[in-house]
Amino acid sequence: MAKRSAYQQRVIKNYYENKDSIMLQRLGELVTDLYLAEGKARERIWSRVESTLQNLGISKERIDHLRGADNPSLLANLLGELLEKG
Repeated sequence: MAKRSAYQQRVIKNYYENKDSIMLQRLGELVTDLYLAEGKARERIWSRVESTLQNLGISKERIDHLRGADNPSLLANLLGELLEKG
């Protein structure tokens, strides 16, 4: 494994320290994209939403419910809940 510079180590450290806020921002962007998407693009966005929600520690059951409902409003409500907690 290659040795990392001090700068690279700081970047990695900062990423993991701010991972939750980065994931929340990403989820917000995905909610917007989901409202506008149709067809195959919508399926790709839902896949990205699933991985983001997993990174945020949301239960598999809740993720499956959101995906099954295919309703961006429910996802926006969840985002609001997460933002209130954080």
